[in-house]
Amino acid sequence: MAEPKVLVIVLAGGEGKRMLPLTQDRAKPAVPFGGSYRIIDFALSNFANARYLKIVVLTQYKSHSLDRHISQTWRFSTLLGNYVTPVPAQMRRGPHWFAGSADAIYQNLNLIGDEDPDVVCVFGADHIYRMDPRQMVEQHLQSGAGVTVAAIPVPYEDAKSFGVIEAGPTGQIIAFHEKVADPPTMAGDNTRCLASMGNYVFNTKTLVDIVSPTGDDDIYTDLGSHIIPALTAAGQAHVYDFSTNIVPGQDEREKGYWRDVGTLDSYYDANMDLLAPVPVFNLYNNDWPVYTSHMSLPPAKISRGAAGEPAHVDGSLLCQGSIVSGSHVERSIVGPGVIIDHDAHVTDSILFPGVRIGAGARLNRCIIDKNVDVPPWFRAGFDQTADARDYTISDHGIIVIEKDRTLA
Repeated sequence: MAEPKVLVIVLAGGEGKRMLPLTQDRAKPAVPFGGSYRIIDFALSNFANARYLKIVVLTQYKSHSLDRHISQTWRFSTLLGNYVTPVPAQMRRGPHWFAGSADAIYQNLNLIGDEDPDVVCVFGADHIYRMDPRQMVEQHLQSGAGVTVAAIPVPYEDAKSFGVIEAGPTGQIIAFHEKVADPPTMAGDNTRCLASMGNYVFNTKTLVDIVSPTGDDDIYTDLGSHIIPALTAAGQAHVYDFSTNIVPGQDEREKGYWRDVGTLDSYYDANMDLLAPVPVFNLYNNDWPVYTSHMSLPPAKISRGAAGEPAHVDGSLLCQGSIVSGSHVERSIVGPGVIIDHDAHVTDSILFPGVRIGAGARLNRCIIDKNVDVPPWFRAGFDQTADARDYTISDHGIIVIEKDRTLA
């Protein structure tokens, strides 16, 4: 069987309101992750490793930093027509923004027509995971489905935030419930639900037909709310079990790992997943790497402070250009170019690029956005009542200090 012609559409146009203030000045897929990366790098790396190299990224809100990251980082050889290109809302169908994920595809049907693929992979831009999409495409073609939906079991209490799938024994989706209050549980397991990952493989004709309005009352604007239920009702939707996906270099502990980083707490937790001695998500997999841009910065430096104070670093990631000078860093992610001065203590925290931590400062369970100068002897993360007056605090008590803020 000949290799199918595949076009990849990555949806990166959401507002990301639940991630504020990290999304105050950037799209959610452009938020830094794991120190050196952006969130979108994980989805794009999966396709790069699979050699699906014709990729369009649909953007909309606050897209400048995302567009710049893609244009500066994601460059494929054009010799064989490969590309990763951001596509802003072009208003080809009228003077309005994307009304939803399906409308975003409808407004960009020219991209599909120009490429004329056999199948279209429509994936989200804001999840942390490894996946070989070739295996999902192969199952899709073998099943004869119009659409295949990637799915993973999640705890019942979390399933209300996802589309939940009821599947038959052959993999056909028999019911799809988009973000309902009482989602159905999996057969034989009343503690978990089968959740859609927001990743789809479509036959090209099926996708083009279903997103194209058929009349004035056609309101198919969203994939999860409208398109997948409609194709389910038509008997054309099948499920792909993500837990069966095999990725080179991945051990059993990481198999099936997938995190939706849609909230401050889920974002923080996914970052902390990287720090265990044997992490549940391993960045150091050379067989299926995560690609990104690397700035021309010197190596990370750990040294004594100006007065000879020893530095202590444990269970942390230090990015290029960072300096830990006579300070303590534990269970934290220190981004590129971060400087932590003597006698400062940083624990269970995430420091974005360009942050400066003054001498004697104390940070606990904090996310500090780019270019914040933390003054000497500053305190955050020890008195929630006081912190709540000045900073954003997540539901689980994470302190978030926004980009470029001047701290007293």
